[in-house]
Amino acid sequence: MTWRNRFRMFFGLIFVVVLVAGLTLVMSQRKGETTSESASVVAEAYPVGTDYPGAVVEQFVEEGDQVAVGDPIAKVQSNALMQDLDDGVDVATSDVYDVSSDGTLTVKSSVNGVIDSIDVRQGGYAAAGSTIATVWSTDKLYVEAEYLLDPTDYGRIEKGALVSVDLPDTQRVEGTVTSVDVTTNDGVAVTTVRVDSKSLISGDQDGLMAPGTPVVATLQLRNDDALARLIADVKGWARGAISTATRWLS
Repeated sequence: MTWRNRFRMFFGLIFVVVLVAGLTLVMSQRKGETTSESASVVAEAYPVGTDYPGAVVEQFVEEGDQVAVGDPIAKVQSNALMQDLDDGVDVATSDVYDVSSDGTLTVKSSVNGVIDSIDVRQGGYAAAGSTIATVWSTDKLYVEAEYLLDPTDYGRIEKGALVSVDLPDTQRVEGTVTSVDVTTNDGVAVTTVRVDSKSLISGDQDGLMAPGTPVVATLQLRNDDALARLIADVKGWARGAISTATRWLS
């Protein structure tokens, strides 16, 4: 065998080893992630209600309207409130409602957001403690994603796990798992994951970052195979070595 053929065989062997290692690494990485069956941007819902029963005599908003903290939502005429005021009960104005001497209560939004629903409209009756409207807060957005997982994969979900969120315009933001819930429907386990991200800012990406926007959420599962553990150990060693070298050089 000539040296030329030996070199060809040697480099061919190196190529095969690298290719197999790369494919093994890809397969290992794929085993460590799962894609959502459905996912969307969600906002915290805040009910706006009244402690006093009465008729809604004026409505200031409609569904879909933008509101800021302190904006009026509705005015309630309450005989019970009027009676308390006549009896000298101190019913003070607060951050969530204004009290008038004529027995009316103006309820206000406690957050910046969007009116999601009107539960009691003008002319309707609001019971004590009932919700008049619901506001979706735009101060805090998150992603709610559903996955169909078998018991083994469900056990590999960890709080703080990385999630890649792809928006409809293909832009990607990174988030982390903050809560996990599982329900069983017709024998199928549906895992619902909440993903928080500082990059989810209301109105960004030409308005795509808004409640209801559909997204694709790819969740990183804890990878328990030997190769994944080896890779994690190598990464940990490398981070430690870089940190040590940085401190030494500085």
